[in-house]
Amino acid sequence: MKKQIYIFIAIAAVALIGTAADAQAPKPTFDKNSKFYFDGSISRQTLENYLDRAVTAGYLLVPGAPENYLFPFREDDIRMVLNTGAKFVGRAMYRWSEESKLADPAFLEYARRLIERMHAADPEMVFQGCLFEHVSADAGNLKIPAWVFEAFGNPVEDRYFRVADMIRRANPQDETLMRSGGQDGALRGGTPMIHNLEAQYWFYYLARSYIDIGCEAFHLGQVELIGRDDPDKSRYAAFLGKIRDYARTHARRHYIILDGHTPKGGYVKDGVSLLDFNSFPLRIKEVVEKPMEGVLEVGHSDGIYLKSLPAISPSGWRAEHMPYLVEFDNFGISRSPGKPNVTDHFCWGYDDITWFASQEEAYRNSWLHYAHDWLRRTDPNGHLQFCLIRMISGPLGEQSYRSYFANTRSAACPVGYSQEETIKAIFRKH
Repeated sequence: MKKQIYIFIAIAAVALIGTAADAQAPKPTFDKNSKFYFDGSISRQTLENYLDRAVTAGYLLVPGAPENYLFPFREDDIRMVLNTGAKFVGRAMYRWSEESKLADPAFLEYARRLIERMHAADPEMVFQGCLFEHVSADAGNLKIPAWVFEAFGNPVEDRYFRVADMIRRANPQDETLMRSGGQDGALRGGTPMIHNLEAQYWFYYLARSYIDIGCEAFHLGQVELIGRDDPDKSRYAAFLGKIRDYARTHARRHYIILDGHTPKGGYVKDGVSLLDFNSFPLRIKEVVEKPMEGVLEVGHSDGIYLKSLPAISPSGWRAEHMPYLVEFDNFGISRSPGKPNVTDHFCWGYDDITWFASQEEAYRNSWLHYAHDWLRRTDPNGHLQFCLIRMISGPLGEQSYRSYFANTRSAACPVGYSQEETIKAIFRKH
């Protein structure tokens, strides 16, 4: 019954978002004089123009998102994204568990129609899908399409994904580091390891599916973790080359923009970055003498400020320091919420976005101006990824939804945190 309800919601949503079911999307045209123009590669200046307008809009393209997440406010979310002038829409499409929903044609069709709708308003907008460091046992309920095997030059098999093969470690003694299971010993999932062909099958399936619906960027999650058993990065480089080859022919602008979390300041092989830009959490530091206040500081925790490595970009330009984004991460609440501990990754015991959401509206707005200006002064290679929609770690105060929404609070989004106009004003500077 639950699956039937989900399918009904997804199909209904497709009907609302799209036009006629058999309508063909118009071939996109792009202004070659625009500062956001790229085709086949991307210059550093154009890339940074996008990073200057980057937002996180988690699950924006996902139909019927789980109860208490996002779906009830989708129309206002669409309005907000367009109103801010965002150009790079991060984390818009992904699965974190419940991967088998991708088997339902309505799932990807919903996302495709929504991308088309938003591109009708702004054809330059880039939507990002995610190839994360997590896969659950549910991925084993997905049959592998023939085109996955064919892309690797292997015989087509009639079978489903094998999660155990995705997460297998090179050294079996390390298996528990990447695997999650229950007390009954059943496999719950783990981290796909790029040295495994099955993990490459899985990531290629996601990448091609997301490119085909209109995504032009991928966040690769914790690349150091995924590539842990590929120390010379040769298998990761070859795999990403395969994704780029597909994008060269099938992506809207014949290019795919890649990033991932890089705690060491980059992901470089033989002087060439495997990523178009780096990304990392903000790592906000508590102001101990001012309860619940936070600042950014070079050298605090494992922050990336002033640490982005030199490299040749995938598009061929050289950088003394690769550009990067810093984002409001979500990873949980410590055992001591509300108490400072400058030695951990939490800010007053909360992850970045939960800490931010717990502040008063005026402080949230002023803090965005502060963080944006601090970063531009301190390290011009860095760019702030503003948060429009993201899960928080538990409901806060009067809010019953476990998500932060930057939407201006209104009847259309009664749980909005009202940072929309502040973000719009900052974007207008660029």
